[in-house]
Amino acid sequence: MQKIILALLLLIGGQSFAQIRVEGVVKDSLGNPLEMANVIAINKATKALDSYGITNSDGKYKLSLKENDTYELQVSYIGLKTLKTTVETKEENINKNFSLEPDNTLEEVELTYEMPVTVKGDTLVYNADSFTSGTEKKLEDVLNKLPGVEVTDDGEIEVEGKTVGKVMVEGKDFFDGDSKLATKNIPADAVSKVEVLKNHNDVGQLRGLGNDEDNIAINIKLKEGKKNFWFGEVTAGAGLDERYLVHPKLFYYSPKYSVNIITDMNNIGEIPFTRRDYFKFTGGFRGANRSSGTNFNVASSDMGFLTMRNDKAQEINTKFGAANFSYSPKKSWDISGFGIFSGTRTDMLENGFSRTTIPEHPDPNNPNNTVPEQVIDESTTSKTHQKSDLGLFKLSTVYKPNSNNQLDYDAFVKISGQRERQGLNSSLYDLIGEQQEQNPFSLNQNLNYYYTLNDKNIFALEVQHLWQDEDPFYNAIIENNNTYSFDTVLNLDNSTNGYNLNQEKRVKTNKFDAKIDYWYVLNDKSNINITVGEMFSKQQFNSELYQILDSGSVNNLTPSIGSSVNNIAYKFNDLYVGLHYKLKVGKFTFTPGASLHYYSMNNEQFGTGYTDNFVRLLPDFNTRIQLKSSENININYQMQTDFTDVNQLAEGLVMNNYNSLFAGNRQLENALSHNFNLSYFSFNMFNYTNVFAMINYNKREDAVRGIAQSIPNTNLQTSTSTNSNFADESLSANGRFERTIGKFKASVRASISYSKFNQINNGQRFINESITQTYTPRLGTNFREAPNFDIGYRFTINKYLQGNESKFITQAPFIRFDALFLKNFVFKADYTYNNYKNEERTINEYSFLDADLTYQKKDSKWEYTIGATNILDTESLNQDNSSDFSINTSEYFVQPRYLVFKIKYNL
Repeated sequence: MQKIILALLLLIGGQSFAQIRVEGVVKDSLGNPLEMANVIAINKATKALDSYGITNSDGKYKLSLKENDTYELQVSYIGLKTLKTTVETKEENINKNFSLEPDNTLEEVELTYEMPVTVKGDTLVYNADSFTSGTEKKLEDVLNKLPGVEVTDDGEIEVEGKTVGKVMVEGKDFFDGDSKLATKNIPADAVSKVEVLKNHNDVGQLRGLGNDEDNIAINIKLKEGKKNFWFGEVTAGAGLDERYLVHPKLFYYSPKYSVNIITDMNNIGEIPFTRRDYFKFTGGFRGANRSSGTNFNVASSDMGFLTMRNDKAQEINTKFGAANFSYSPKKSWDISGFGIFSGTRTDMLENGFSRTTIPEHPDPNNPNNTVPEQVIDESTTSKTHQKSDLGLFKLSTVYKPNSNNQLDYDAFVKISGQRERQGLNSSLYDLIGEQQEQNPFSLNQNLNYYYTLNDKNIFALEVQHLWQDEDPFYNAIIENNNTYSFDTVLNLDNSTNGYNLNQEKRVKTNKFDAKIDYWYVLNDKSNINITVGEMFSKQQFNSELYQILDSGSVNNLTPSIGSSVNNIAYKFNDLYVGLHYKLKVGKFTFTPGASLHYYSMNNEQFGTGYTDNFVRLLPDFNTRIQLKSSENININYQMQTDFTDVNQLAEGLVMNNYNSLFAGNRQLENALSHNFNLSYFSFNMFNYTNVFAMINYNKREDAVRGIAQSIPNTNLQTSTSTNSNFADESLSANGRFERTIGKFKASVRASISYSKFNQINNGQRFINESITQTYTPRLGTNFREAPNFDIGYRFTINKYLQGNESKFITQAPFIRFDALFLKNFVFKADYTYNNYKNEERTINEYSFLDADLTYQKKDSKWEYTIGATNILDTESLNQDNSSDFSINTSEYFVQPRYLVFKIKYNL
């Protein structure tokens, strides 16, 4: 690995370091320095744009040019005449200043080359062709080459360290609520410009009233040949062992309407849309009370299903289809929507080992005695088959009859059918068969109206309704042996050949959020915001745990520690009024405020009810220091009330898995959290340095915590919830430094997190502390005529401080390489290596290598690719984790080596 890296550096370095620096100052005719003036250098011989720069606040610019060459320099600034001059470089640096004269003509100046980066107010515009080399295939390949922009492994876009909330193409939403579909599917050769929209707000009337500074959207501008025409690509592939790939994509954009169609069918492990993507896909919805200080999240039952490791499994079959449209019947009315379907069949094979240590604790049956420490080992082998069909649908409309009125309506539906069957061989319980099924459904509707009475008075009404219905079913078939304790805990009929346990659940949620906002604008530097709102939630939770006997009859259980059924109705209500004041003073923007809440909660179960009502004042403040146009410090504090939903309140027994039972607590109280955030952002266009740093501190009082109780001589645990009398704390810091120097883009990302929370087990309090550190240095190149690489090293330390201290270290170097050669061939390779170890030895090491060789003649619509995945034929990967009282290791098997031949036709 080190020899490969050294060879690449020598190869690239030999072509790039013989350069000289041209620098100076750009001023206007009065001698004032010009910030954000554009300076470009065009090579006279090759006609190529070799370098560019943007002046800083002092009017300084800087270019890196080749020695002994001739260049035309073009200096431009909005409203001033463009200046052109010729510069001949020798072997010494050059200092050259410019003075621009006023331009009284109305004609636009036409430049030979477009600036790679331009700034227009709050919009940063990248010219894609200035950064691409011809090897890019998807939007993410383009974005990763832009200064200050990065696409994460999950497909999310980050700009200057901030997550992009919306992706648009030609000003029209592209599958609102997720950026992965855009980064993975929009063809790179269709992208003309990438517009980064800072301080973004979909409602123009509200722009600048609140704190929109961290809201970022991206708009993709298409090349001229892609507008008013269908464009896209159709890819098909086949390989040995009946491997296949079919991947058509079609796009159409015009001023009046747009259509996007994406499909994918394959069995080679490429997953366009995972279950994790499905459950985090918001459709652009955010709660109307999201900034009120109340945190009430409706739980989802998806966590019972196993998830893939690194999007890998032993066998994966995928079918995916998505369509997105927008239509403008007239200028004042827009209609848009999308539909997404994903069907996946997954087989997983895993070997696991767990060692559970039950500390010495008082004997609950005899307070004068203690139960000695017990160590229980369990080895497992599991085979799992998952069938998952997911559907998402959204319809939106925006009506803007004039600048003073806007009406929005959205309807977002999520529906799915999921099945999981697992066969598990346990050293403690012999053979265990588990089955889970669920068909959840949710409908989220949003109605907003914004009205501007005049320059001083602005109103907003936001209403949101959520209807959610979940029906998870769980079944476990366990061999009848003496080590399994559910027979005594649940009073099972043990005359059967095995225990056939079944659990039915039904959770229905009806949640309503509404608020009215009023802004009184005092002047262009201050305003007052008054908010009145309500959140109401009604939940119904029903469950039943029962045994099916060999005869097929049902044994209604009567557990010794609780009830086998749940029938609970839970109502939650939050009435609140808020007041905020925003004031700009020089570089400072202050936004102090507070909200007053009246909370009311009631749950009824087992014939009795429990009610809790109280009033709470929640302060918050935000201070923003705008040091420069692209440099700021942000300080934020918010006191928040956290509430749990019905799943934690139901006191009847719920079976989490074959060795774990849970019973809720109807008298759970709210938690009070203090959230403090300090962040720093800087994007220096002069030297293309991007710095981001953030510190977060959270302290939660009366947090909901689990109380675990181990059953002696088994690996079985029962648990419930309570409010901790001790505060939980977490502190995290992360930062990123990025610098673009010529054709090199270097970055260092670091994150450190510390958490401390209290756990109660077997009547004793335990303090769990952990520290996680991750450091990732990275270096990439962006040459047009030379091979490019992206090389990095991820170093992670996980340290657990409770009990016997343990430390785990992961070292993960990686390299991505691409080269355009013989004019028509592109070679790409992606290699990752993982070494996982503790303080004593290496526990496991594995690596993955994928590569593609593509051939496409210039101006041809046909492309041919030979692609190989898992070239090293790695069979499995290992993961280890430590919980409160156990250490778990697992060997997870993945798909073998695949070789696939692909043909792509570009429309």
